Amino acid sequence: MTGIWEKHYKNISEPEGNDGPQKVLLSAIPKKCQEKLKFKLRNKFQCVFEGIPEQGESTKLNQIYTELKITEGGTAGVNQEHEVIQIETASRKPVREERSIKPGDIFKASPDKSQPIRTVLIKGVAGIGKTVLTQKFTLDWAEDKDNQDVHFIFPFSFRDLNVLKEKKFSLVGLVHHFFTEIQKAGIDSFEEFQVIFIFDGLDECRLPLNFYRTEILTDATEPTSLDVLLINLVKGELLPSARLWITTRPAAASQIPAKCVDRVTEVRGFTDQQKEEYFRRRFREEEQASRIISHIKTSRSLHIMCHIPVFCWITAEVLEEELNIREGGELPKTLTEMYIHHLVVQVKMNSIKYDDEPASDETWSPESRKMIGSLGKLAFDQLQKGNLIFDPSDLTECGIDLKAASVHSGMFTKVLKKEKGHHNTVFCFIHLSIQEFLAALHVHQTFINSGINLLEKVQSIRLPKVMKKTPKLHDLHQRAVDEALKSPNGHLDLFLRFLLGLSLETNQSFLRGLLTQTGSSSQSNQKTVQYIKKKLNESVSAERSINLFHCLNELNDGSLVEEIQQSLRSGSLSTVTLSPAQWSALVFILLSSEEDLKEFDLKKYFASEEALQRLLPVVKASNKALLSGCGLSESSCEALSSVLSSQSSSLTHLDLSNNGLKDSGVKLLFPGLESPHCKLETLRLSRCGLSERSCGDLSSVISSQSSSLTHLDLSNNDLKDSGVKLLFHGMESPHCKLEALRSGSSCCLIRLMLVHVCASSLSGCLVSEEGCASLVSAVRSKSSHLRELDLSYNHPGDSGVNLLSAAVEDPHCKLKTLRYEFTTGAHPGG
Repeated sequence: MTGIWEKHYKNISEPEGNDGPQKVLLSAIPKKCQEKLKFKLRNKFQCVFEGIPEQGESTKLNQIYTELKITEGGTAGVNQEHEVIQIETASRKPVREERSIKPGDIFKASPDKSQPIRTVLIKGVAGIGKTVLTQKFTLDWAEDKDNQDVHFIFPFSFRDLNVLKEKKFSLVGLVHHFFTEIQKAGIDSFEEFQVIFIFDGLDECRLPLNFYRTEILTDATEPTSLDVLLINLVKGELLPSARLWITTRPAAASQIPAKCVDRVTEVRGFTDQQKEEYFRRRFREEEQASRIISHIKTSRSLHIMCHIPVFCWITAEVLEEELNIREGGELPKTLTEMYIHHLVVQVKMNSIKYDDEPASDETWSPESRKMIGSLGKLAFDQLQKGNLIFDPSDLTECGIDLKAASVHSGMFTKVLKKEKGHHNTVFCFIHLSIQEFLAALHVHQTFINSGINLLEKVQSIRLPKVMKKTPKLHDLHQRAVDEALKSPNGHLDLFLRFLLGLSLETNQSFLRGLLTQTGSSSQSNQKTVQYIKKKLNESVSAERSINLFHCLNELNDGSLVEEIQQSLRSGSLSTVTLSPAQWSALVFILLSSEEDLKEFDLKKYFASEEALQRLLPVVKASNKALLSGCGLSESSCEALSSVLSSQSSSLTHLDLSNNGLKDSGVKLLFPGLESPHCKLETLRLSRCGLSERSCGDLSSVISSQSSSLTHLDLSNNDLKDSGVKLLFHGMESPHCKLEALRSGSSCCLIRLMLVHVCASSLSGCLVSEEGCASLVSAVRSKSSHLRELDLSYNHPGDSGVNLLSAAVEDPHCKLKTLRYEFTTGAHPGG
């Protein structure tokens, strides 16, 4: 291997441990092999195709890359909500301090963690920029800009790995298969090198990843099936020195067990500031950029969707075309309008490029109509199957001639992405929302042209025309509403919005020539509006009811929302009885508000249990929920538990004081408090009728590693000595993060409690001389964090007060404030 290997000594900084940074001296690094790999990766990733990969339209990644917001936290658990709904939910979260991570620092341990980061799982909805993020990370390494302590980066996509699922590889063989530079250099072991494996698109993986029933593999040269190889690599059985970066959409994150992941991060997409940066880079003219940014801000639905980089690209293409043509006219405001205009823009561009003449709004070429029909059928058929990735055979079944379409139809290449893998080609729509829009268009067109309702599971048997009832458009809409409401995860929510929006005559006017008949009328749409309002008055989940308001918005009906807004403006809301539909309207208004939901006070609306149940989505979106003295009972606790355990919950402060919850009610709260998704930092349960029976579960909560509780108020509850003793066990745990505790009992073991907290109020808790002796022991402890102690309204006696006063003078005592007002035997001025 003369000439290939080069002696090279370099200090590699490892993640800091308890003993500080470790320096490892490595020799014989294959410098020339590394340079060849970097050259290959530079060529592969230095250019990207924004939106659609079409020859001649690539852009330098470093020119267009906008830093994405990556936040640390969360779990590898599953989130089955529709991804657009997840984006909308995230947009409603109050602004709060979150630890952001730069792409180059993805493997660097947090300041509060000493363990090195081996496996990183990064989640994000479709089109949010996960793949581009890994490309930028790899390119920065290949261009010698970042992570130069790493010897090799090997990026893989699950699309490429899927093709090889029937074959057997060793880890070394797999690397050699994709990166021949490594094979030619004769490298058949990676133990001595710093190596990063990137696996992009776990949600597209078709390998049977069973982490609990897989043979152990430790030899990197032993061939096996790809699923066994990957599982052992992730578990650390195989090449434990390697680092792994796995990207996935949220719904597939649970395929990797949480214990195998050292860091879970989330790509949030563009912040509001980054949206503006994108459009100002895209449009160099200041006036044009400002008008587009201003327009997007006027439409909340568009503004929310622009968190997704791909949607920013769609919006830019549409609004640029509209501004050039209309010069001051109306711009699209709803999602349906935006996607219709996007479709029209692509058809016009296709006509100019392939037909040498611009298409008008009135005429569509037969070729364009046929292509839209085929793409719509593909979109709907695959949406029903839950497929986002298609094989060439799927396209052929829908009447798409791949060779002819890719050569002659710009429409085809503008809607579908062609992904060339290592050995095969697959297709996908440029974004899930494009697939849903075309699917809705296909269902609408089919119904208008033939009267066939594709949403019916079994088409009605053929009857003589005399006996057959003529189907109406509102029948289709009602069936679509019913199907969407049945979905537990809202996978048809956006499809429903598009389907209803397509029925507006104003929208259909832009599709004249594609839609040979309109089939819609204001009367038909009004029946759909009434049906939606009827459903809102029934038992509909909060998430689905919010989507129904989006549907009303697509139908240009805001009557329900206006009713509630008038009541809010007049201050008469608390004096009226609201229907379920009006409650849903109030939720929609509060969640659609431009103001951050930092604090939600139930008393501002209705201090009742029904009001809390109706307004739970607002509680979930708030940082702080003030529910004190609202007449709540145990049934409220079960609902609040579901809020606390929700991945999308923002709640960090919950005040349930002065409610008759009792032990039975608080017990229903514990599953939420123990959930790994619970973010609660402050919990107030003063005067809730609790006894020692609640303390065992509370002890379990505060000792949990996943608990974030720092402040717990249990004052004015009859916990007794036995209850407080149970709390001590939890507070002795190294995982306990409590900084302040308000307790409602005293006993000799209270010293154990005070060692862990910074402030404690024992006011009105019947603390006696015996209790003071325990307190003295606690405040004198070297490990005590106690700074403030309130013993007002107790019975310590003179001896008890003297003991405490003497303890304060002790050099180990950190106590700065001692209150004992209105106590029996207290000295004046205490």
